[in-house]
Amino acid sequence: MFNILVVDDNENTRKLMKNILSQNGYTPILAKDGLESLEALDKNHVDLILLDVMMPNMNGFELTQLLRDTGYTLPILMVTAKEAFADKKIGFLSGTDDYMVKPVNEEEMLLRISALLRRAKIANEHRLTVGETILDYDSLTVTKNGYSEELPKKEFMLLFKLLSFQNKILTRRQLMDEIWDMDSDTDERTVDVHINRLRERFKTNHDFEIITVRGLGYKAVKKDEKN
Repeated sequence: MFNILVVDDNENTRKLMKNILSQNGYTPILAKDGLESLEALDKNHVDLILLDVMMPNMNGFELTQLLRDTGYTLPILMVTAKEAFADKKIGFLSGTDDYMVKPVNEEEMLLRISALLRRAKIANEHRLTVGETILDYDSLTVTKNGYSEELPKKEFMLLFKLLSFQNKILTRRQLMDEIWDMDSDTDERTVDVHINRLRERFKTNHDFEIITVRGLGYKAVKKDEKN
């Protein structure tokens, strides 16, 4: 059972989120602003934060920045009416893991929560297993059949990201923003170069394949799921 901290100054929104989460097997913990959420974090184990931005006392951007600065690594999903790219950029730079604009699709929100919790589990373990292939985040190594190979950091992070979200299309922009950071001047074609290196490096690996989705980006699939 996962504990999800809902931080929103709107009482109706808190009640709605409580009902949605409870009905889908999560344990909701409610807070009306950033300061109250800090008290909740002191008293409870929290697996994920569902966070509004515009709140009194301490807004969502400030809370996220504070949590990241003090070492909290738990996943944060911002759910807010602020839809401008500038606001999204502030959110990601402050440390949020994902960002949704209200009104949200309930099913999509639940899918994103599930993905963030899965990713957090992988990150905490620092290992990812795909078939007989093992990725170790701490050593940047990929191991199969007893043979380990250390990858350059960007290549490893790119592969780890794709394999963490198998069958999900990730755009070049998404990959750039997360791996090369949002302020990077690096061209998006850099992603293509790294993808080609990974394909060449793992062309004989039968556990996965990186597919180009024309006009969109890339996804990693098991070779028998290519179609």
